[in-house]
Formats: sequence, structure tokens, C-alpha cells
Amino acid sequence: MPFLSSQPAAPVRLAPRVPVPGSAAASIRAVRRLLRAFALGMAVIVALLAGPVLSAAPASAAERGTGFGTWAPVSPYGWHGSMLVNGVHTYCILPGLPLPTGPSIDHGVSGGAAGLSAEQLTRVNHLVSTYGQTDDPVQAAAVGWAVKAVANWNETLRQFGYQGDSLAGVIDRVFSRLAPDHNAAVQERANAFYDEAMRIAPAPPSGSLVFTVDPHDHRQGSVRVDTNATDAVGTVTLVDAVFTDTGDPTREGVTAGTDYAITTAPPAPGRAYTVSGTGRFTGGVAPAVRHITTAGGQDTAGPGGPATFDVSGADTAPRIPGFSPAITTQVATRYIPGGAFVDDVTVTVADGEWPRSSDGSPLPVSATAEVYRTTWEPVEPQPSVPADAEHVGSLSLVTGDQGGDIAYRVSSDEELPGPGFYIAVWTITRDGQHPEVAAQLPADYAWTEAFGVRSQISVVPDVSSRAEPRVRVGDPMSDTVIVGDMVPAGGLSVSSAVFRAVDGVPPADACTPETLFWESDAIAVSEPGEYRLTAPAPTEPGTYYWRERAVDTAGEEVHHGPCGLANETTIVEEVPPAPAPALAATGASMATVATPLVIGLTVVATGVALGMSRRRRFEQGAGIG
Repeated sequence: MPFLSSQPAAPVRLAPRVPVPGSAAASIRAVRRLLRAFALGMAVIVALLAGPVLSAAPASAAERGTGFGTWAPVSPYGWHGSMLVNGVHTYCILPGLPLPTGPSIDHGVSGGAAGLSAEQLTRVNHLVSTYGQTDDPVQAAAVGWAVKAVANWNETLRQFGYQGDSLAGVIDRVFSRLAPDHNAAVQERANAFYDEAMRIAPAPPSGSLVFTVDPHDHRQGSVRVDTNATDAVGTVTLVDAVFTDTGDPTREGVTAGTDYAITTAPPAPGRAYTVSGTGRFTGGVAPAVRHITTAGGQDTAGPGGPATFDVSGADTAPRIPGFSPAITTQVATRYIPGGAFVDDVTVTVADGEWPRSSDGSPLPVSATAEVYRTTWEPVEPQPSVPADAEHVGSLSLVTGDQGGDIAYRVSSDEELPGPGFYIAVWTITRDGQHPEVAAQLPADYAWTEAFGVRSQISVVPDVSSRAEPRVRVGDPMSDTVIVGDMVPAGGLSVSSAVFRAVDGVPPADACTPETLFWESDAIAVSEPGEYRLTAPAPTEPGTYYWRERAVDTAGEEVHHGPCGLANETTIVEEVPPAPAPALAATGASMATVATPLVIGLTVVATGVALGMSRRRRFEQGAGIG
């Protein structure tokens, strides 16, 4: 805390009293009584008006907690310990500012207190939560020094005039005078707390579910939560499995590092399947503190609580139920502009080894697929092909010398016919196999993939846009994003950005961050239609290029229009100068006005001339003589 100033105040000189006559003095006293009465009345009115406002203020003063020193905003050796806010011990995080003895505001738990980084907040939260809630003044003082050192090392060392470079040194400078009997203990604990806080890894708590499989029975195994927060506790929910001892897929009170036995529930007989799970856990230290502010004083930090994080995981490989070949597929790209249908196909088999010939080489397994197109995306896999699905082609695969459990890339011979959702449905039948393979399969064996497995859907999107071709400077310009029938399940978010053309740069290369003029907010789209996006009015003429963009609910890019297309170009023109004003009353031109004006003036001039001539004649004939 800063030191107090001890300079004496300057003397005050009073003006000499001037005598006042008796009658005048009486008048002055009467005026003074009236002024006092008026002031008292105004004070009462102000108090009545201010009362409700003052009583509604959300701030309250922090109370002295546990520690050493002077409980005052500024003192020679400061206050070293905690401040109580609603019964919670909080600690200063801005070394050098006055003690927060005034009205304080509790902002609750914050991840951005006093501009500290997430790493600093994690360490401060650990100190005030683990050691700061104490009635031991030595421990509270040590926590206070350690918290300030984490928040601002340099200011902590320099706030009391110390010029060294150790936390123990600055504590000694203060406590050798403030509390010498506790000096060594505060130094020792503060150093220990600071070192412990600085060893906390800055990474936030995270974890995953780890599954194991019984090598003799694919239906048995275990699940474990691996996390860097060893004290974490949470809830796990399994997919296609249950906890063996309870028969329930959800378990609460799961602790980190503990193996829990599970029993799988295969979704379909004779098919490979994968057990997975998700969970939510609490543990470790959150990068946040309870943030208290005081006007003109310190910010203080209280406990921010543990972190909350999600975990997930799945089997590292499909569980194979017996010798039943099946297929897992993954389209090469979910969103494609067109071309061939490309699929990565993996044939798997369980209940023994991959069938081999007499020389030990893997036997070939054959599979075929039919490719369908729909105008809608299946939300869930279906056991059969819907009636409105359009058949567009076929695929075939024969595994090679590598056998199974590897991906074979298969492409259609035909190009896809246009926008749509393309789904391949693979089939393995006994009748279509090599004789040696067929001999090892059940007589009626047939495996067919469900229709609409997400990994088996490629989408040719139908998104385009149409920009206003021409606008004038000062007028807003717009782009219309056109979404066709192929809207993915969950919808799309569409947006558009406009870029200004640069001389000498080809249109296709003109859309860069440096030339960005404006970018719209995303619009949620759940059905086909036209969606207009309007940019602010440009202030300079020129050529502007628009680029529309669409992403799905997972954030994956569905479509991004190219730069410089003609239908995505807006020409911004100068506003033409205003025309010369016409005659307001009739709108007549000068030519139409001039002719009658000349005629009128001629008539007037002729009349004047005749009048003058007649006067001369009359004047001459009226002579007397």
C-alpha cells in the first residue's frame, strides 16, 4: 500500500470583522434565519428523494478478514490478508492500489477478472480456494502475497520501495517492521504457495473415455475415464452397452482412473458395432475467480470453483460378432460439387481369422452397392430403401491381397446427375462369394447396410446467389442467397461477404481479407428459399464482388461461391449531377417564353410611339393667334 503524506497544512488567515449598526444587524439576522430555514427544507426534500435511490445501490463494503496490518485504504505497511465479502475470504489482485474498504460490487464468478490470463486465473483460484479460506492470519497473509505475485510479480516486489528480486525479500522489508514475530513464517508459506501455484499446468482439465475389449468375448470389456484432473467425478452414459453390475447404461459418481466392467448390447446380430460413451465431469481448477471490485480501490478474488468438462470415447476398432463379414463405409467427401460418387469401403469379419486359401493368402470377399439420390437427408438409418429414392448407379468391390480391415476406395463410373443427397447401400451375400469363402458362411448368410448411414451420404448442394448488378454511391447494395431443395438435416447457416475489386488483380483472385468491404451475419436456414443480405451503402464507386457461403450445424462448409462471378458482381456508380432548374410555375422553356415577351414589348413600344406622334399633331394645331 502507498505511504501517507505528512506535510503540514498551510495556515488560514481570517478577514477582520467590520462593525454593523444595530438596525442593520437585526435585518441581517432576520435574513440569515430565513436562509437557514430554506436550506433545512431543501435538505429534507433532497433526503426524501435520494432515499430510495441510495437504498437500491447494489454495493456493500468489504469487511476486514484475517491477516496483519492497518484496515484503511492507505497506510505505511498496508494490510496483508483477506477481505470478507458476504462471508467469503477474498484477496487483492492489483498490488499498489488502496485497500478496498469502500462499497464493493460482487460480480460473481468471472473468467476475465482484472485482465488476468486464464493461466493466472487458474493459479489464483487454486490459492484462494485451497488455502485462502482460513482464520489463520499467517496463512492468510502468505496467500495474499502469493496471489499478488501471480497477478503482477514486478508490482508486488516494488510497492513498498523494495529493490530486490525475491518474494521473501519484499515480505521481510514489510513484516520485519509490521509483525516481526511472524516474518519468517509468512515468507516460508508465501514462497511455498507461489511455487505450488506456478507448477499448475495452464491446460484446462480434459479427459476421454477409454474402452477395452475382452479378447475372448467381444461382449465383455471395461470403460475408464482418463483425465488430467485426478480428483474429477462425473456421470457416464454408454451407447450399445450397459454397466455389468447395474444393467444400466448411465452411471453417476464415476471417478477418474477406475475401470468399470461393461457388457455390450450389439445393435444388430451379425454386424460389426462400436461401443461409445459420453460424460460430464467436475474437477481440477477453473480458470476463473469470484471477482469483487471497489471504486478507487483494489479488485479482489475469491474462489472460482472447479472446472466442468465433457469426455467422450469409443472402441478403437469395431467389435466383430463371429464370422459374419460386414462393411463399414465412409464417403471420401461429404459435400462435393459433383462428379463421381467416391466411397472408402472396409470389409470386416469376426469369429476367427479372415478366410484364407490353402497357401495362407487372404481370400477375396465381394460386395456390391446401389447408389440412390433423394431430395431430403435421412435423419436416422432405415432398414429399407424408401420408395421415393432415385436409383442412379452401382458400385462393386472385390478385396485384394491385403484382405479385410483396410479401406478400399471405390468410384462410380458415371457422374452424379445434379444436386441431391447420394446414399450408397452395400450388400454382402453368400451367393456372390468365391466358392472357398461361401463354404465358410452360413447357408442363408446375407448382410445389407441400412439406408441413410451418415458416413455413407455425399451431398451435392444447391446454393447460389444473385447480387444487385448496379447501385449508386450512397445507396445500400444487396445479395440474394438462393437455397435449393437440398437442405441438410438440421438446416444451414448462410452468409455473404462483399469485396472491392482492385485494378490489375483478376476477379477470381480479388476476394482477400485486405479487400473485404463487409461481411454479413449468418442466417439460419431450414427450408429452401431466397434470403436477401444487405450491405451498408458504399461511399466510393467501383466494382464489388460477392461470395456466398453455407455451413451445416456441425460447422462444416457446405458451399462457398467463387470470387468474381458476373452474377455476383455489383457496379457502384457515381451519383449524376443535378440538372439545371426549369421555370417553376409553368415548366416552360426560355424559347417558349421569349416569343410572347418580344411581341408584347413590340406592342407597347408601338403604342407609345403613336401616342407621342398624336400629341405632337394636337399640340401644333392648338396655337393662339
